[in-house]
Amino acid sequence: MSLTRLKSVGDGKRAESFGKFEVQNLLDLLTHYPRRWIDRTKEATIASAIEGADSLVIGEVKSVTAPPKGARRGPSRVTATIADESGRLSIVFFNQPWRERQLKVGSFVAVFGRLGSFNGTKQMANPTVDILGDPDERPRPIIAVYPQSEKIDLPSWLVLKAIDETLTRCRARGIHDPVSVAMRKKYKLMDRQSALMGIHVPETFAEKEMARRRLAFDELLRVQLVLVMRKRAIERDSVGIQHKTNGQLVSRFYQHLPYQLTGAQHRVIAEIESDLAGPHPMHRLLQGDVGAGKTIVAVAAMLTAVQGGHQGAIMAPTEVLAEQHAVGIRQLLQGLVIPDADSLFGEREVRVELLTSSVTAERRRDVLAGLADGRVDIAIGTHALIQETVVFHSLGVVVIDEQHRFGVEQRAALRAKGEGAGAVPDVLVMTATPIPRTAAMTVYGDLDVSVLDEKPPGRTPIVTRSAQGEDQVEEVWADVRAEAAAGRQVYVVCPLIEESEKLEVASAEETIER
Repeated sequence: MSLTRLKSVGDGKRAESFGKFEVQNLLDLLTHYPRRWIDRTKEATIASAIEGADSLVIGEVKSVTAPPKGARRGPSRVTATIADESGRLSIVFFNQPWRERQLKVGSFVAVFGRLGSFNGTKQMANPTVDILGDPDERPRPIIAVYPQSEKIDLPSWLVLKAIDETLTRCRARGIHDPVSVAMRKKYKLMDRQSALMGIHVPETFAEKEMARRRLAFDELLRVQLVLVMRKRAIERDSVGIQHKTNGQLVSRFYQHLPYQLTGAQHRVIAEIESDLAGPHPMHRLLQGDVGAGKTIVAVAAMLTAVQGGHQGAIMAPTEVLAEQHAVGIRQLLQGLVIPDADSLFGEREVRVELLTSSVTAERRRDVLAGLADGRVDIAIGTHALIQETVVFHSLGVVVIDEQHRFGVEQRAALRAKGEGAGAVPDVLVMTATPIPRTAAMTVYGDLDVSVLDEKPPGRTPIVTRSAQGEDQVEEVWADVRAEAAAGRQVYVVCPLIEESEKLEVASAEETIER
């Protein structure tokens, strides 16, 4: 049902204002949630508000004044006076000229800010202001406040009035609930109609929280359904390469390793091999802490593609990480050969090349030629891999490292490099960020998830600690000095580069002096 059929909206300027917030129909309106709620039970009168403390005051606008345009230079100043039964309050706004248009004499507003005084008069400077309408028409203990914009004339009270009218209509007809009664009981959720009423017109903050919890459940459910539909569409419409190999190249790779694979690596590699042999392209998330052996798993997947006559590619977010991958993977594959009819001895080593913006023009031309004719088996790079000039002979497996650093379009662009032959490359995305299983299912619902939960023997365990208090912080810096004195490196990450007058946090400039 269109929003224009509501008496409180109509088809004029109000409907146009709602449209600027992308609210076109009743469903849009009911899901246009408040940004915050005013607790009327903690409201202070102007007389009882304490100077120097943050206060919430509700009153009627009695006057609004602003200097004429061009009257003087410097910051603009809008002054208004509001009043309740106990007295008057002056509110002043600096560099907010639009407040003159927002504040209408006779309207009721809620102002929140720190109470001060000027020339013996109570005053608030630059308070938060919400237009409420006439409080006597809505004597509610909690008032919802909706998103507003200085460019859109849509006061919060008008939004709530339209929502009131919509909820009144819905009470008679009811609102369909997509979640079954059994599911609601299992997760202790209120029904959808009660949730929408509880988020917009709650009687208590406990009711508002129950409503928020139910509506958050709906959002997550919607995300899951979209991801499942996306995954089904990929399985239905995409044709995979179906890597069919005897596994000899991967087996010889394992024999080259100076250590045994962990049980977790064997398990994850088996999951990936099953995906690679399947009719649909792989879309798998590999999660594992630093040192858990994700690179070995990724190399095994790419070698499966290489043995079948295809290529592998790893895209890293930074040149430093790409270079580290190139050095490490070249060492792992040193001496590993594959058949090559054009070679004098009928075989050659697996060729690994680095492609970043720092590669020289001559070297870049050689790498691009090798990718195009298939002489480069594994490419490692940054965003340079997805440039139009990069053409793969037959891209079979795509590995995205630290995948959260890339956008959807960037990941899709690299995968598209291998779709020329009609088959979609298999995709493995890796992350060292610990992700709880439930969160992984929510955020990466279109991906199968594998976890490396075991580290190779002999790896130094990673110790994570929180330092609280000056004594503990000093212990950390003592450890830092000891590591630096031993010739090792230390990384210190600061929230700011320069010191801030507003934020009491360490800056890089301050920290380096230690």
